[in-house]
Amino acid sequence: MNAAFTRRIFTWQEFKSTVQEVFGRMDELRRAARGGRISRAFAEKLMLAVTRVNGCRYCAYGHSRAALAAGVPQAEIQCLLSGDLSCFPAEEAVALAFAQHYAESRGQVDPATWQRLVETYGEATAQDILPYLRMITFGNLYGNTFDALLSRLTGKPAPGSSLWSELGVLLGVFVLVPLALLKR
Repeated sequence: MNAAFTRRIFTWQEFKSTVQEVFGRMDELRRAARGGRISRAFAEKLMLAVTRVNGCRYCAYGHSRAALAAGVPQAEIQCLLSGDLSCFPAEEAVALAFAQHYAESRGQVDPATWQRLVETYGEATAQDILPYLRMITFGNLYGNTFDALLSRLTGKPAPGSSLWSELGVLLGVFVLVPLALLKR
């Protein structure tokens, strides 16, 4: 018999607040993507580091493909998906470790960890890293919530979740995301 569903998913309340945080700040993601401080390949590495912690199979697949297309070697992708940061030079490992910490702490980062990121990359680049981490966390939890619904349908519901919460999150994206984008 398969084990119960254990990956982190959205609760309805967390989903609502995350939609506001992520989609209400889309300008930050656009600035980060256009700013030139973070390459597409490095952004994909950051997102894979978060995805490994959160365990979203859809994001792991999609961002592995995007990383390959951006020139990230397969060996580095495997290191990221296994959580092994020893494959990376120190100048990348600091940000990748921060990305893992961000995911593990549910975005409540330790001030000393943030300070190390700023000292390594500078304030502007550190600030550019955050929108990528927010966005991939949203995608991870949304994908995991979908998987929680699938697990429920096979008789293995996620502990502490409900059918209505899962459906609310999955359908709520069609209402809350456009509203958040309009409020900007």
